[in-house]
Amino acid sequence: MTVNVLAHTAARLTPVRRPVALAAAACLLSFGAFWAAQRAAGVSMIDLMVYRAEGGAVRAGADLYAMRATRAGLPTTYPPFAALLFTPLTLLGVPEMRTLATAANLALLVALAHLSLRLVGRERPGAALWVAALAVWCEPVWTTLRYGQINLLLAVAVLWDLTRRSGHRGAGTGIGLAAAVKLTPALFALFLLLTGLVRARGAGRNPWLRQAATALAVFAGATLAAALVLPADSRRFWTSTVFQASRVGRAEDTANQSLRGVLARLLHTAEPGAWWAAVAALTAGLGLAAAVRAELRDRRAEAVLCCAATALLVSPVSWSHHWVWCVPGLVALGTRRTGGALVALVFGSYALWWVPHGTGRPELAQDGWQMALSALYPLAGAVCVAAVALGAGLGGEAAGVRPWRRSRTS
Repeated sequence: MTVNVLAHTAARLTPVRRPVALAAAACLLSFGAFWAAQRAAGVSMIDLMVYRAEGGAVRAGADLYAMRATRAGLPTTYPPFAALLFTPLTLLGVPEMRTLATAANLALLVALAHLSLRLVGRERPGAALWVAALAVWCEPVWTTLRYGQINLLLAVAVLWDLTRRSGHRGAGTGIGLAAAVKLTPALFALFLLLTGLVRARGAGRNPWLRQAATALAVFAGATLAAALVLPADSRRFWTSTVFQASRVGRAEDTANQSLRGVLARLLHTAEPGAWWAAVAALTAGLGLAAAVRAELRDRRAEAVLCCAATALLVSPVSWSHHWVWCVPGLVALGTRRTGGALVALVFGSYALWWVPHGTGRPELAQDGWQMALSALYPLAGAVCVAAVALGAGLGGEAAGVRPWRRSRTS
């Protein structure tokens, strides 16, 4: 009898193991080719070098926001808490640090693919490996690894929170930490807060307020800890540096895929000023309202993607590599051939780099077609927000029941 049970179990497991093994082989092959291509391209991982310099400034007790790193003279732009997290990078040699950062980002891409599938209720053995094998070639992911950026880490932290079972006590921690490192993810906490406040008018459980409170508490705790360790730097950041959008980079830069960047190129001005403030405020209101409504209608995937698109649109600077949220977007649209193909084309074509860019500020003299190409990501984000606002849906099980409620152990 025992032999029969073992044989039956093996027969059930074998069909599962084979597709997983095939997916793992395909993923490793894709990652290997990607790694070789990046090395052949001589990627600088310049942002990673800035992170290392920030950690070095903390250890040396230097002025964090007066520091300039690399030959490009890049400044510190993140909150002080991020610099504290970067201090371990100073313990590694540069080659080792670059190798470890690349390997970690590739692992995070697999995690992001897995969480994206969980978000839309399509978890399958090996599916995350197939998604990661393809997504690694998207421009935001390529550029994230090229610069040694932390975008995948932040996206995973946020999505980890938003795919946990409803009411989980730790939910909100990832969003709070992500916002303490970089302010943009704080919009997810605001989304949860607004959903909870709207829900409070009715009866029933309200996990949204608890999750928003947890995110706020974690953010405040991390920020306070940084202020205790780096009081002068914290005072400077929160009273001055945080308001200096120009410190991050030029508004009209092609890489700036936010509404502010689009308007700067459209109006042929280095600073769109009041125009951007008005459009950003309108977009934030519409996007949050649409996300809250989708959430209260049990359409969490739509709500999350709408909130992510809104955050990227209204941020003063959203570099192209910030748009790694295209990965869950591609997963959500996977069952809609036309929509999925269009998203894959937008984020996989690298078309925004087909226009003049670089020295001499050529972006201020773009023609109509060049403006359209250099606005592809914001256009995709705007379509996402509009689709959710109009109730058009994003496809597949993203419009179905909340998948995170199916698991009691996540």
